[in-house]
Amino acid sequence: MSSQIPTRDEALQLLRKYNKTESLINHALSVEAVMRYFARKHGEDEEMWGIIGLVHDLDYEKFPEQHCTMTRKILEDENWDPAYIRAILSHGWGIVTDIEPVTMLEKTLFAIDELTGLITASALVRPSKSVMDLGVSSVRKKWKTKAFAAGANREIILKGAEMLGVELDLLIADTIEGMKTIATEIGL
Repeated sequence: MSSQIPTRDEALQLLRKYNKTESLINHALSVEAVMRYFARKHGEDEEMWGIIGLVHDLDYEKFPEQHCTMTRKILEDENWDPAYIRAILSHGWGIVTDIEPVTMLEKTLFAIDELTGLITASALVRPSKSVMDLGVSSVRKKWKTKAFAAGANREIILKGAEMLGVELDLLIADTIEGMKTIATEIGL
Protein backbone atom coordinates (compact mmCIF):
# COMPACT_ATOMS: atom_id res chain seq x y z
CA MET A 1 0.00 0.00 0.00
CA SER A 2 1.53 3.31 -1.03
CA SER A 3 1.63 6.23 1.36
CA GLN A 4 -0.87 9.00 1.00
CA ILE A 5 -0.67 12.75 0.63
CA PRO A 6 -3.30 14.09 3.03
CA THR A 7 -5.76 16.84 2.16
CA ARG A 8 -6.13 19.85 4.41
CA ASP A 9 -9.56 18.60 5.51
CA GLU A 10 -8.09 15.23 6.49
CA ALA A 11 -5.27 16.96 8.38
CA LEU A 12 -7.71 19.25 10.20
CA GLN A 13 -9.94 16.31 11.16
CA LEU A 14 -6.92 14.47 12.52
CA LEU A 15 -5.79 17.56 14.44
CA ARG A 16 -9.25 17.94 16.00
CA LYS A 17 -9.36 14.23 16.85
CA TYR A 18 -6.30 14.61 19.07
CA ASN A 19 -6.67 18.25 20.19
CA LYS A 20 -9.59 19.99 21.88
CA THR A 21 -7.87 22.97 23.54
CA GLU A 22 -8.62 26.22 21.71
CA SER A 23 -5.13 27.64 22.29
CA LEU A 24 -3.45 24.56 20.77
CA ILE A 25 -5.78 24.59 17.77
CA ASN A 26 -5.15 28.32 17.30
CA HIS A 27 -1.40 27.67 17.50
CA ALA A 28 -1.74 24.98 14.81
CA LEU A 29 -3.74 27.36 12.60
CA SER A 30 -1.15 30.10 13.16
CA VAL A 31 1.74 27.85 12.20
CA GLU A 32 -0.21 26.64 9.16
CA ALA A 33 -0.87 30.22 8.01
CA VAL A 34 2.76 31.25 8.48
CA MET A 35 4.01 28.15 6.65
CA ARG A 36 1.66 28.94 3.76
CA TYR A 37 2.93 32.54 3.72
CA PHE A 38 6.55 31.37 3.51
CA ALA A 39 5.70 28.77 0.85
CA ARG A 40 4.17 31.50 -1.32
CA LYS A 41 7.14 33.78 -0.68
CA HIS A 42 9.60 31.09 -1.78
CA GLY A 43 7.51 29.59 -4.60
CA GLU A 44 7.09 26.28 -2.76
CA ASP A 45 4.16 23.86 -2.38
CA GLU A 46 1.76 25.88 -0.23
CA GLU A 47 -0.57 22.94 0.43
CA MET A 48 2.23 20.68 1.67
CA TRP A 49 3.79 23.42 3.81
CA GLY A 50 0.41 24.35 5.30
CA ILE A 51 -0.62 20.79 6.15
CA ILE A 52 2.72 20.13 7.84
CA GLY A 53 2.35 23.33 9.86
CA LEU A 54 -1.22 22.44 10.79
CA VAL A 55 -0.40 19.05 12.33
CA HIS A 56 3.12 19.69 13.65
CA ASP A 57 1.95 19.43 17.30
CA LEU A 58 -0.61 16.70 16.63
CA ASP A 59 0.25 14.65 19.73
CA TYR A 60 1.05 17.49 22.14
CA GLU A 61 -2.28 17.73 23.98
CA LYS A 62 -2.78 14.00 24.61
CA PHE A 63 0.86 12.87 24.79
CA PRO A 64 3.05 15.81 25.89
CA GLU A 65 5.68 13.46 27.35
CA GLN A 66 5.88 11.60 24.03
CA HIS A 67 5.78 14.66 21.76
CA CYS A 68 6.74 13.77 18.18
CA THR A 69 7.06 10.06 19.08
CA MET A 70 3.29 9.63 19.09
CA THR A 71 2.91 11.90 16.06
CA ARG A 72 5.17 9.54 14.12
CA LYS A 73 3.08 6.53 15.20
CA ILE A 74 -0.25 8.22 14.44
CA LEU A 75 0.84 9.42 11.00
CA GLU A 76 2.45 6.10 10.09
CA ASP A 77 -0.78 4.35 11.14
CA GLU A 78 -2.66 6.82 8.90
CA ASN A 79 -0.23 5.92 6.09
CA TRP A 80 0.99 9.50 5.61
CA ASP A 81 3.77 10.21 3.14
CA PRO A 82 7.18 9.76 4.85
CA ALA A 83 8.35 13.19 3.65
CA TYR A 84 5.51 14.82 5.59
CA ILE A 85 6.28 12.80 8.70
CA ARG A 86 9.99 13.61 8.54
CA ALA A 87 9.31 17.34 8.12
CA ILE A 88 6.91 17.36 11.07
CA LEU A 89 9.33 15.49 13.32
CA SER A 90 12.20 17.83 12.41
CA HIS A 91 10.59 20.70 14.33
CA GLY A 92 11.51 18.85 17.53
CA TRP A 93 15.20 18.62 16.60
CA GLY A 94 17.47 18.85 19.63
CA ILE A 95 14.48 18.79 21.98
CA VAL A 96 12.58 15.55 21.39
CA THR A 97 13.98 14.22 18.09
CA ASP A 98 17.36 13.83 16.42
CA ILE A 99 15.93 14.68 12.98
CA GLU A 100 17.80 17.78 11.85
CA PRO A 101 15.87 20.22 9.66
CA VAL A 102 17.57 20.21 6.24
CA THR A 103 15.01 21.42 3.68
CA MET A 104 13.71 24.99 3.45
CA LEU A 105 10.33 23.70 4.67
CA GLU A 106 11.86 21.98 7.72
CA LYS A 107 14.06 24.94 8.65
CA THR A 108 11.09 27.30 8.34
CA LEU A 109 8.90 25.15 10.59
CA PHE A 110 11.71 24.90 13.14
CA ALA A 111 12.22 28.68 13.11
CA ILE A 112 8.61 29.85 13.28
CA ASP A 113 6.99 27.35 15.65
CA GLU A 114 8.20 29.02 18.84
CA LEU A 115 8.05 32.47 17.23
CA THR A 116 4.30 32.25 16.59
CA GLY A 117 3.84 31.74 20.34
CA LEU A 118 5.92 34.81 21.18
CA ILE A 119 4.03 36.89 18.61
CA THR A 120 0.66 35.69 19.93
CA ALA A 121 1.65 36.65 23.48
CA SER A 122 2.99 40.02 22.27
CA ALA A 123 -0.28 40.74 20.48
CA LEU A 124 -2.44 39.77 23.46
CA VAL A 125 -0.84 42.35 25.78
CA ARG A 126 -1.51 45.20 23.32
CA PRO A 127 -4.62 47.39 23.74
CA SER A 128 -5.91 46.06 20.39
CA LYS A 129 -5.10 42.43 21.30
CA SER A 130 -4.30 42.00 17.60
CA VAL A 131 -1.45 41.16 15.24
CA MET A 132 -2.88 43.61 12.71
CA ASP A 133 -1.06 46.57 14.31
CA LEU A 134 1.83 44.63 15.85
CA GLY A 135 5.29 45.76 14.82
CA VAL A 136 8.64 44.02 14.93
CA SER A 137 9.88 46.52 17.55
CA SER A 138 7.08 45.51 19.95
CA VAL A 139 8.02 41.84 19.63
CA ARG A 140 11.71 42.70 20.10
CA LYS A 141 10.91 44.61 23.31
CA LYS A 142 9.06 41.59 24.68
CA TRP A 143 11.88 39.31 23.46
CA LYS A 144 14.25 40.91 25.99
CA THR A 145 12.00 40.06 28.94
CA LYS A 146 12.81 36.38 29.55
CA ALA A 147 9.80 35.92 31.86
CA PHE A 148 7.45 37.11 29.08
CA ALA A 149 6.14 34.15 27.07
CA ALA A 150 8.82 32.09 28.80
CA GLY A 151 7.68 28.99 26.92
CA ALA A 152 8.76 30.53 23.60
CA ASN A 153 12.36 29.35 23.37
CA ARG A 154 14.36 32.26 21.98
CA GLU A 155 17.44 30.09 21.36
CA ILE A 156 15.44 27.86 19.00
CA ILE A 157 14.08 30.91 17.17
CA LEU A 158 17.61 32.31 16.78
CA LYS A 159 18.95 28.95 15.63
CA GLY A 160 16.12 28.72 13.10
CA ALA A 161 16.81 32.21 11.73
CA GLU A 162 20.48 31.30 11.44
CA MET A 163 19.66 28.03 9.61
CA LEU A 164 17.50 30.01 7.18
CA GLY A 165 20.18 32.67 6.78
CA VAL A 166 17.78 35.51 7.60
CA GLU A 167 17.93 38.38 10.04
CA LEU A 168 15.75 37.90 13.11
CA ASP A 169 13.78 41.10 12.41
CA LEU A 170 12.86 39.87 8.92
CA LEU A 171 11.80 36.48 10.31
CA ILE A 172 9.61 38.25 12.88
CA ALA A 173 8.12 40.59 10.24
CA ASP A 174 7.30 37.72 7.87
CA THR A 175 5.83 35.63 10.68
CA ILE A 176 3.58 38.53 11.71
CA GLU A 177 2.48 38.93 8.07
CA GLY A 178 1.64 35.22 7.89
CA MET A 179 -0.34 35.43 11.13
CA LYS A 180 -2.30 38.41 9.82
CA THR A 181 -3.83 36.10 7.19
CA ILE A 182 -5.55 34.08 9.92
CA ALA A 183 -5.98 36.82 12.56
CA THR A 184 -9.78 36.85 12.61
CA GLU A 185 -10.07 33.08 12.85
CA ILE A 186 -7.62 32.86 15.77
CA GLY A 187 -8.97 35.90 17.60
CA LEU A 188 -5.99 38.18 17.01
